[in-house]
Amino acid sequence: MGPIQRRSFLTSSASLLGGGLIAGGEGHSQSRPENKPTSLWRHAHTVSVMTDTANRLLSVLDPQQKARAVFSFEDEERMRWFYTPGPERKGLALRHMSSYQRHMANALLIAGLSQDGYIKAVTIMSQQQRMTQSTPPTVHDRSDDYFFSIFGTPSDTSTWGYRVEGHHLSHNYTVANGQVVDGPSFFGSLPAEFKDGPRKGLRTMPREEDLGFEMIHALDEPLQQVAIVDPKAYRDILTVNSRTAALKGQPSGLPASKMSAKQFDTLRALAEVYARNLPDDIAQRRIDQIDKSGRNTWFAWAGGTKPGGPHYYRMQTASFLIEFDNLDASGNHIHSVWRDFAGDWGGDLLETHYQESHRLE
Repeated sequence: MGPIQRRSFLTSSASLLGGGLIAGGEGHSQSRPENKPTSLWRHAHTVSVMTDTANRLLSVLDPQQKARAVFSFEDEERMRWFYTPGPERKGLALRHMSSYQRHMANALLIAGLSQDGYIKAVTIMSQQQRMTQSTPPTVHDRSDDYFFSIFGTPSDTSTWGYRVEGHHLSHNYTVANGQVVDGPSFFGSLPAEFKDGPRKGLRTMPREEDLGFEMIHALDEPLQQVAIVDPKAYRDILTVNSRTAALKGQPSGLPASKMSAKQFDTLRALAEVYARNLPDDIAQRRIDQIDKSGRNTWFAWAGGTKPGGPHYYRMQTASFLIEFDNLDASGNHIHSVWRDFAGDWGGDLLETHYQESHRLE
């Protein structure tokens, strides 16, 4: 699915939820200001949409709900994340919202994702409902057990952030100086493919898996032997939910410098799948990282090279890490993540912001 216009997607999604959450809202001009470059305007527009949707959500919450949802930007909770079930997660859960409040929360989820990314997110959330139908319901195993947290005061000019998180989903955003970066960015899926029932054949993350197999099969045997770093897939992504991404400065596997042009094109296409989970302008930051890294990129594989069993791959550069792990015996349980070695939690963006602030003092 190719890039689409953000406004048309947000408008249509808002209409499906009951109408008018974003389209036509104050502060969203239909036309680009003539004195701003297109790329800068688009970036500012995404920040404006995020700010607007966050403030609309806050405006419909009662004081008790706000106390759950809002943290200071400096709170340690901002850098705490995990993608497994658990009753200790903080923030305001969908299950503690009314119907119209959920619409506002959904608008904030939409604001930080592309259409592809949003479809994955809601499919993942719906999988929890399927699990409760086959097992006794628990507090951490429900389709409405997804939490929204806002750090700081949403504004186009202030420093703030937000997180949307629950089982198999964690997306973290930082806003400063009218710019936004994401990370960590996690999608997981159980099942990876529905084998029976009314959703039989539905796959949550088909391109991430299929292009991974295409990449390992594009390599001839000598290159495969270099790329395969372990005959067994790992029990989870190696970086797990650490605050700082693992493996920094420790690439292994096959360097892209040894790949043919066709093999390298497949590797780049795989990386772009992860970049395109985000709105076009935020995705462009990731694509710029991919292009800047070029052939200073490493590809590693672990486990079997055929569908239907555990398998793992990662792509690593000096600036980012992508991990994908299909971790159960039947090859039907996915964990995947994009980690930015400098940009997670807005690290590089905040460093620039503070340097500029000191120069102005």
